[in-house]
Amino acid sequence: MEPARLFDRRVYDFLSTQWPPSPKPPAPVLVAIDEPSFDDIGQPWPWPRGLHGQLIENLRAAGAKVIALDLVFSEPQDTEQDQLLARALGPDVVLASTEERLETAQIAGIKEVLPLQMLLETGAGAGNAAVFQDDDGVLRRVPERQGTFAEVVLQRAGEAVEPRPNDLIQYFDRAAGRGVDIVSYYQALDPENMLPPGIFKDRIVIVGFRLKLSAEIRQGGTDNFEVSTTVRTRQLMAGAEVQATILQNLRNGLSISLLPNWAIFLLTAVAAWVGAWINRRFLALRAVLTLLIGGSFIILSAYLILRFGRWWTGASFPFLALLFAVGIEAGIGVLEERANRRRITAAFQHYLAPSMVDMLARDPSLLKLGGEQRELTILFCDVRGFTTISEMLRDHPERLVALMNRVLTRLSEVVLATGGTIDKYIGDCVMAFWNAPLEDPDHASHAAEAALKMLTAMETLNAELANESASSETRLPQIDVGIGINTGICIVGNMGSETRFDYSAIGDAVNLASRLESLCKTYSRPIVISEATQAKIANYFETEELDRTTVRGRSEAVTLYTITGPKP
Repeated sequence: MEPARLFDRRVYDFLSTQWPPSPKPPAPVLVAIDEPSFDDIGQPWPWPRGLHGQLIENLRAAGAKVIALDLVFSEPQDTEQDQLLARALGPDVVLASTEERLETAQIAGIKEVLPLQMLLETGAGAGNAAVFQDDDGVLRRVPERQGTFAEVVLQRAGEAVEPRPNDLIQYFDRAAGRGVDIVSYYQALDPENMLPPGIFKDRIVIVGFRLKLSAEIRQGGTDNFEVSTTVRTRQLMAGAEVQATILQNLRNGLSISLLPNWAIFLLTAVAAWVGAWINRRFLALRAVLTLLIGGSFIILSAYLILRFGRWWTGASFPFLALLFAVGIEAGIGVLEERANRRRITAAFQHYLAPSMVDMLARDPSLLKLGGEQRELTILFCDVRGFTTISEMLRDHPERLVALMNRVLTRLSEVVLATGGTIDKYIGDCVMAFWNAPLEDPDHASHAAEAALKMLTAMETLNAELANESASSETRLPQIDVGIGINTGICIVGNMGSETRFDYSAIGDAVNLASRLESLCKTYSRPIVISEATQAKIANYFETEELDRTTVRGRSEAVTLYTITGPKP
């Protein structure tokens, strides 16, 4: 909670100082005890109190409405000097009081430190100038008490004040000089010669430190504070300038109230719900847009409410809730995507080339597992004379299995290398198809290429088997295959029961491809293709017409072709 609260405070600092409002004139005048004044007066601090008395009389003569000294005169200095100051005081003067924290073994509390009684007896007012920073060291809040320095100053000026303790302070644009006018102490000692005429007329004047380093070295204190504008200017603000800013907040009703905790919690919950609902089906682009649009809306509305309604909505909490909700949905989406990739990989790693499996895993939208109608080119490849081979190796079943695995491995490698999908193994037969699950515009040509490469693969395998037979007691048989290819419309998708299924193709085109494979023996050709396939590959492969005949299971005659090789 603390990091989120700190983040919220920093967001407030940034937004509240972005195009801040301008208080109504006249602005108070800050008479700054600054470095030029130390140089001109030529004395170390503390200055003689009679000098402050002289300043008060000069300011009063110049028409100042109220003179407020953000200085604590709680201890006697010199009788003569104290009297000189006291003679200059009156009801139009406000002196600062402060607070001390008492911590002893018996008691712990806060004690107010007031100006000297002799000074208060003059009719001068006293206002508590103590301010307190937030946990992060930034001074943001109107003091939580009555009788504050700014409040008493306004009362002495005859202005109605509505205390708003614990409100956030609205700081103004220091670069533009808004909120307070600043002159040096030494200039105010001789305003007729050093300042424009009428600069103090009917205005509140605040006297206090404005040093890069505080002159209150003797007390070990500091009178510079990190405030909301520091996030932009990287400059501290003097305590007297803070008092002038608080005064302007009270005078113009510009301090900013915090929404109740329950309202901030409600806004946070709504932001989290909206973020989660929009991204319940996670898409990266949608998540980014949600953060950009939703976050911008939260920040913009918070700024407008702050700027014109004078409420701080705790915008960071709804924003962080939105970010958290989208992040949770993103995490769930990533987990679901990984699970989906694992399912796709497990389903297709034995049927597709690894590159195609990776493509499907990256973009599952390419796959329609529910089934679809699509034109495919189907290939059946069967080992010729498998019964004879089994008979030859009847006494060595393990060698028969090893041999068939070698055959099917070579055939499968060809299918995968040409972009095909292995549908199933039917004993010594391989069924494969092209153009699903990934689209392949040249599916017929790739199937024809696979058929020729299968024959080459078997020639290579037979050469290996011949070499092995020369050094073996058991002669290994020669492997011949028959290949049937057809192109047509099929239904392709997950086929099977609710608990066990495979990605497969069904349809009349599949049946015809199987029939064509069985005709290889009839025509003594290793490859038999249909006229539909021949029409698609005629520009790339040399073909030869075999016959026009009817096949088992079909009433219409089919023109049969074989592939003799690729065209040069």
